[in-house]
Amino acid sequence: MSTRPTRSTQPDLLYTEAEDDLRSAVRSLLTGRADTAGLLGRIETGSPYDPALWRSLAAGMGAAGLLVPESLGGQGATHREAAVVLEELGRAVTPAPYLSSAVVATETLLALDSENDAISGLLKGMATGRTVAVLALPLSTAPGADLPGDTAVNAVADATIADVLLVVRADGLYAVERGSATVVPQTALDLTRPLARVSAEDAAGTRVADAASARAAVHRGLLAGAGLLASEQLGIAEWCLEETVRYTRERHQFNRPVGSFQALKHRMAQLWLEVVNARAAARNAADALATGSAEAPLAAAVAQAYCSRVAVHAAEECVQLHAGIGMTWEHPAHLYLKRAKADETALGTPGAHRTTVAELVDLPAP
Repeated sequence: MSTRPTRSTQPDLLYTEAEDDLRSAVRSLLTGRADTAGLLGRIETGSPYDPALWRSLAAGMGAAGLLVPESLGGQGATHREAAVVLEELGRAVTPAPYLSSAVVATETLLALDSENDAISGLLKGMATGRTVAVLALPLSTAPGADLPGDTAVNAVADATIADVLLVVRADGLYAVERGSATVVPQTALDLTRPLARVSAEDAAGTRVADAASARAAVHRGLLAGAGLLASEQLGIAEWCLEETVRYTRERHQFNRPVGSFQALKHRMAQLWLEVVNARAAARNAADALATGSAEAPLAAAVAQAYCSRVAVHAAEECVQLHAGIGMTWEHPAHLYLKRAKADETALGTPGAHRTTVAELVDLPAP
């Protein structure tokens, strides 16, 4: 029988003043630069990324280096601050390699020897936004899952714009320049987070970890990604709820706002309760990761199992309660639904995370 880990101190789920300031700065940037009309135009071309926006966010604001220590050119902040950034990126469904590079790849490298010149050089470049590194694993890979070795990998997020691919091989983890690998774009449900097939079996690269160290490092990177993905899902759900409430106040039928109809009030009230609970779960996961708590795996699994469902539900309600306009390509509701559905299977399905929760707290698996 395993024993449930306990946290030595009670988590503080409230946002600090610094986190609120960071949120305001990121939201201001995205409001001014990440307009929906421009995004809809870019995804039709197959190139959703805005390089200038990424430079402003990653380098100008320093968001790419939040998890990187100051000694390596980063901000020396915590997962709580990174979670705030992801909330805002989720609210705007911004195409940016933040989760894949600034969180998953960064955490993977931080788990290794930072005295290694190759690793420290990568982290310094990533902290300043000059380098985008991506872990060459399927986006669906959950923490603790078996890792492929020396094979081509499908559904790698953000691989098409990565400078460096972190490739898992049988004998360890390698840093491979994207130009040395074969990266083939794939059709994705979520057009704001492109996927690609990566073949780097024979590509030259620098080994940054042996097999055992690589497994532990990748697990740490995927765990941080899963825990903080919940904050992106929270941002999606918050925008969908706010936009739906706004629209139903303005849309009239029978000379009344449709939002005043009791049936719709109940649906939005239920969604509000779900979003509040999702915020608590996402903040708990971010705080557990930030404090290095032994409960971090449990907190991340709970957050993913719950927030995935809430994001999808919020996006579905947004589409449905906008009625005809919600079904159109011009309205951004479909972007949020596709991101929510894609996030639902990213870094582990809700079912996989519920199984993890059951194992960690000694309950029968669902």
